[in-house]
Amino acid sequence: MKNSIKVERARHNLTQQDLAEKVQVSRQTINSIEAGKYVPSTVLALKIAQVFNIPVEEIFELEASDFS
Repeated sequence: MKNSIKVERARHNLTQQDLAEKVQVSRQTINSIEAGKYVPSTVLALKIAQVFNIPVEEIFELEASDFS
């Protein structure tokens, strides 16, 4: 799953640590999500979207490989 968390963090002038604190996870979790190594839970994805005040679909995008 692709995501634009890094871009949104830059737009909102947030570090990985800042975002992690806002959604109550570790900085390493944010790093893993950004790197595509970890797919967040629905709740976490919604929390991230809420921080950026945009729909979750604008942050996370399914790829063809997600359907196999």
